[in-house]
Amino acid sequence: MDRSRAEQLVPPAEELARGAAAGDGAALEELLHAIRPEVLRRCGRFLPCREDAEEAAQDVLLQVARRIGTFEGRSRFSTWLHTVVANCCRQKYRELKRRAAEQPVPVHDDRQADPRTTSVIAGSRLDLLDALDRLERERPHLVAPLVYRDICQLDYAEAAERAGVPLGTFKSRLHEARRQVRPWLADGS
Repeated sequence: MDRSRAEQLVPPAEELARGAAAGDGAALEELLHAIRPEVLRRCGRFLPCREDAEEAAQDVLLQVARRIGTFEGRSRFSTWLHTVVANCCRQKYRELKRRAAEQPVPVHDDRQADPRTTSVIAGSRLDLLDALDRLERERPHLVAPLVYRDICQLDYAEAAERAGVPLGTFKSRLHEARRQVRPWLADGS
């Protein structure tokens, strides 16, 4: 989303989020309706299959409804929402991987090829999610900087604030995360 479009959406969502966090049910309902298209778009950046992105978007909206009371307004609502989207999409990806590992592979399958495994763009997204899983296992403190800056595309200051670390620490962790992930994405391992 370009900056000018984002700025047009921010004030109403911010106001609705504050109202919803304070317990206003009508504000929560209006907020969920207002953010749904953006949530779906953001989920689509993580999950290449539209159906998976739609499921993750529903999970995000459910989490927003359940956890809006934890939104304190110290950062922008859009920043808080980025975190919820990232966490729900990563959880959905883990669930999909787990389900795929548990299902037997059919010997003769006449259905169309799965776009999640044939699309170059989809493949790169799946590789990135695999890399994030691996990074989380090996260096968990490096995941948030990579997600906030490179996937959610927050500016450095906002991403550092969301990660709860000073800007210099954030930049250092982001550099290290990129250094760690780069060979994994190149190898596909």
